[in-house]
Amino acid sequence: MAGTKGARKRLRLRNEFFGPNRRAALGALLAVILVPLSSATAATAPPAAPLTLQDGADLQRIAAYLSGIRTMYAKFQQVSAAGGRATGQLWMARPGRMRFEYDPPSPILLLADMFYVYYVDKELVQMSKVGLKSTPAWLLLRDPVTFSDLIVTRFERSANTIKLTVVEKAEPDNGSLTMVFNDNPLALRQWSIVDQQHKTTTVSLYDERFGVALDPKLFVYQDPYAAARRQYEP
Repeated sequence: MAGTKGARKRLRLRNEFFGPNRRAALGALLAVILVPLSSATAATAPPAAPLTLQDGADLQRIAAYLSGIRTMYAKFQQVSAAGGRATGQLWMARPGRMRFEYDPPSPILLLADMFYVYYVDKELVQMSKVGLKSTPAWLLLRDPVTFSDLIVTRFERSANTIKLTVVEKAEPDNGSLTMVFNDNPLALRQWSIVDQQHKTTTVSLYDERFGVALDPKLFVYQDPYAAARRQYEP
């Protein structure tokens, strides 16, 4: 009975966070932000938020801060649109590399290796991948980070907090990315993804460590059955 309950819980978590459309699911998890590359009908770009000189200076400061994060480790909590919660650990190395490892009972692993984003279901031993640069995850992982090809649709400042929302100029219908920073000292605390179906996924960071030495193998997808297949190759 316990095994059956555990399997049902794992299935419920997978459905809440990953659903049937894995391409869209990857985007919800990262930055992680995988959405269809284009729509049948191009959407009208949303208006840019009015920015003061101070806002513009803060955008440059944020871009420099993000670009300056060469490596990072953090723990995270993720909240889905349906209210489901998951926790885990992430590792990032700029440019283009990130690893999201979810705590049990979730069997999901996400990898970005500069070229692809891999969705790995360790329980089902399944893998899907999509080009990293075709996803908004690249906005956070590229080097350098810039806002020149983005539209800032919202910029808010409150007590020691800066919150901004951006969409891509070229593909504004791909969804939006909202980032929340502590202002002094500047530190990324949270990001939220709104996909094309207007569903929101929020990832909050804590216990961050910067400039840490990371094993390059963290960002390499390793096929668990590759060795077994080689044994049967002629």
